[in-house]
Amino acid sequence: MDLDLAYQNSIFIKDGDLFVERWKKAAANFRADEGGLMQFITSDMGLGIDLFQPVGVAKGCFTFIHGGYWMKFSPRDFSHLAKGALARGWAVAMPFYDLAPKASLGRMALQIESALRALTALDLGPMVVSGHSAGGHLAARMACTDIHVPMQRVVPISPLSDLEQIAQTDMNKTLGLNPLQVATQSPAHLAKHPNIDAHVWVGGIERPAFLWQARLLSEAWDCDWTVVRGRHHFDVIEDLTDPQSDFMNICLGGL
Repeated sequence: MDLDLAYQNSIFIKDGDLFVERWKKAAANFRADEGGLMQFITSDMGLGIDLFQPVGVAKGCFTFIHGGYWMKFSPRDFSHLAKGALARGWAVAMPFYDLAPKASLGRMALQIESALRALTALDLGPMVVSGHSAGGHLAARMACTDIHVPMQRVVPISPLSDLEQIAQTDMNKTLGLNPLQVATQSPAHLAKHPNIDAHVWVGGIERPAFLWQARLLSEAWDCDWTVVRGRHHFDVIEDLTDPQSDFMNICLGGL
């Protein structure tokens, strides 16, 4: 199997190369409209967190970690995805993390853990963590037993849960994964905290490699997974903007 091709997305999605600009435009428009709700706070590792506060007292904190194969993008490219949780009265946090090759995946995980600790100190209520693709990997890492943050639920979206195949792609020239890092940073090979609920989310028409990665994590953690009919790797995140979507109900329901 050609692993480089297996983890390509945009060439298999109609107008796939246009999604990034759409996201950036939607994110900028959202910040312009809701700028008064956004704060910028800093974790103890010195990285920033965009925090959108709802009107009134927050019911909890929903954290979204952006994707980009750990090599590109910023939370500012996805600000609009805060819409759904905000409309339900939740604060929404979008943490920054250093990208490869500046940081290893282990370093990124420590940075996200630091961000969650900073958010916990704000006493915003229950913590739910999600993330997409590489961000799904980092979200899942936050639920592993070697990480200690008080979160109630994790919902990784199209997560890269086993890094062995990623280490065999051309991306590893930038990521620099070695066998030890693959073993210690692959959520599918690590134990989940028993007191953290988990649900894996993935698009039904994603590349087979991503469907495999999602199912692998759900089986390893013995948790539910949802395959969303008709959604590919890019539009699978759109339900974050809808407060009544099945995705938001899975994330925030019952808390």
